[in-house]
Amino acid sequence: MNESTGRFNSSTLGDMETHGFAIVPGLLSVDEIARLIQLVSLHTAENDSARSRAGQTYAIRNLFSEVPAIRTLAESGPLKELAMFILGGSATPVKATLFDKTETANWKVPWHQDVTIAVDRRADLAGFGPWTEKAGVIHVQPPAEILENMIALRLHLDNCDATNGALLVLPGSHGEGRLRDEGIERWKGVAAPVTCSANAGDVLAMWPLLVHASASSTASAPRRVVHIEYAGCTLPGGLHWA
Repeated sequence: MNESTGRFNSSTLGDMETHGFAIVPGLLSVDEIARLIQLVSLHTAENDSARSRAGQTYAIRNLFSEVPAIRTLAESGPLKELAMFILGGSATPVKATLFDKTETANWKVPWHQDVTIAVDRRADLAGFGPWTEKAGVIHVQPPAEILENMIALRLHLDNCDATNGALLVLPGSHGEGRLRDEGIERWKGVAAPVTCSANAGDVLAMWPLLVHASASSTASAPRRVVHIEYAGCTLPGGLHWA
């Protein structure tokens, strides 16, 4: 695809190639964000896909099945257009998660890469492993070339900055493939961290292998993010995305 749509252009691709991330402002309207907030707020913590503390839901796994409107959103419209634009062709939404830092569930995430995918079953395939299960869904670490054909779009439902846990990234760290712990430590000493501040309706696009982290929130303002993963490839050996 890779043609300018007016919403995103060659500078978006340049940022993705050089830095490993790009922020697209105002991809969804105020009304669309308000509707999504209402939908995810209706979800309760009565199943294994939700995580709650002190009566507040702070994360929902398997968001496509728990809130079907999120799947509809991911399969068409500006989010799908952005994913296809960056991946250069097909872009299949394969996973969605809600993250909501609250006063009762406030955490920091250490520097890491996203190296696991959700699949339909276990399979004896070279380069795949270890295997785990989360909320009833099989997860596995695939070969790096699969991760390099995936994109994550983080849709912000709230304004987000350094005070309420905005994502931190190490620009350029996506370019070396999957890193061991010592490689991540080296990047921490090489690249200056960037705080990915965003407004409600903005989307942060990033490669899964970009080294990233987040700090605990120091403000009472919510930080709700819908994290959607897209794949531009199929899986080998009869394995399918969950």
